Amino acid sequence: MADANLLLEAMLDRAGISHAGLARHLNTSSSDLRLHYDHASVARWIRDGAIPRPPVPDLICQILGARLGQYVTLADIGMTRTGADPPATMSGTIDRATAVWRGDQHARPAGKLLVGTQAAAPVWEWANPPDDHDVARLGERRVDPADITVLRQARHHYQQMYRRVGGAPVRPRIVALLNRRAAPLLRAAYDDSLGRQLFRAVGGLAALAGVCAYDADEQPYAQAHLHTALRLAKASGDRQFGAYIVALLANQALYLDDRRLVVQYTDSALRTAGPGLRPALTLDLHALAGKAYARMGDASLSLPHLRTTESTAARLDRPHEHDEASYVLPGLAETQLAEALRRLGDLPAALTYAEESVHTANATHLRGQVHRFAGLALILAAKGDLDRSIHIGHGMLDRAEGMDSGRIHDRVTTVATQLRPHATDPTVAAFLERADLYLGMKGI
Repeated sequence: MADANLLLEAMLDRAGISHAGLARHLNTSSSDLRLHYDHASVARWIRDGAIPRPPVPDLICQILGARLGQYVTLADIGMTRTGADPPATMSGTIDRATAVWRGDQHARPAGKLLVGTQAAAPVWEWANPPDDHDVARLGERRVDPADITVLRQARHHYQQMYRRVGGAPVRPRIVALLNRRAAPLLRAAYDDSLGRQLFRAVGGLAALAGVCAYDADEQPYAQAHLHTALRLAKASGDRQFGAYIVALLANQALYLDDRRLVVQYTDSALRTAGPGLRPALTLDLHALAGKAYARMGDASLSLPHLRTTESTAARLDRPHEHDEASYVLPGLAETQLAEALRRLGDLPAALTYAEESVHTANATHLRGQVHRFAGLALILAAKGDLDRSIHIGHGMLDRAEGMDSGRIHDRVTTVATQLRPHATDPTVAAFLERADLYLGMKGI
């Protein structure tokens, strides 16, 4: 079965045409064709991504174009054979963004996860010309700067909520806001300057929706939200913000163990953002590249990135960093270094960094603390120090309590798996019982 055609559904919704209405328009469009479509035919095009025989796709473009008063292409209705092609206009960008948001809100399938060149294409588009020279738009209602302030405040609020309780309960709230407030604003009126601010604010929310979908292990939707955010970032003209979103895509690729794609993403972000890239993102991108090479077992390529990660940590200038990069807190560099060095087999060095990351754990939020404690517990277990590993593992579970997060679930699972061969030890058995209870509760 092909992917769902969210674009066609979004265009029909904009035009105010029902499934039965489109079928009726097609059937009466030409007496020579003798078409006999019904609402089920249109539903199948949307649900299964099916493409009717020519000239029906062109007729659909004509019908929608006449209703909307604009030129509609096959790409706009998702009826090209290469659906991953980027939209050529900002109108197309907005249509694709709202299609993703509507699909997520109504729990429709997001389609397959893009891989290879298709996954890299949105990052290539962000990094290369043409740029958006004027994003001004005409409309019945003019966007007010206060609208943008509301979106920025909402992103900050939901980011804090995500860090406390995880992505699963937060994602529906963000997606609802994108549909209810952001989508109408994107189709309102604004000049070039205000439009770029709007794209920046909406992009921030879309990126956070991607983070929450990733955390809930809804990877196709995570990727779709992040690609949407990256296209809005390009329209905003904020290269630093775009680099942040590429770092999120690299983090997802690392989770999916697509190591080469991580390197491709990080190289592109570092090169495109240039020497003006703020230290927080520079640190994160080099850490991601170092971890990818460590997973490949290539110390010669990993270690230079890890050294840059460590040296950049000393240059952090938190008051002047992007708000989205606020996750780069004291001890994050040490957390990343410890994980990479563990992968490379240098347990003594990894232990030193992991202990420092836990020592500074109170400087970060509970979610970050869980990751730090898990990292240290894994290294201690690998070194055979079961007593300390169990003690740190209990600290991890203390902090994970109440979080509905796929990634936290994974971290707890990894620590439990590492310790399970020692289950005959009473203290290990007690920890595993508690960990299994937590993991079982998350599955309810």
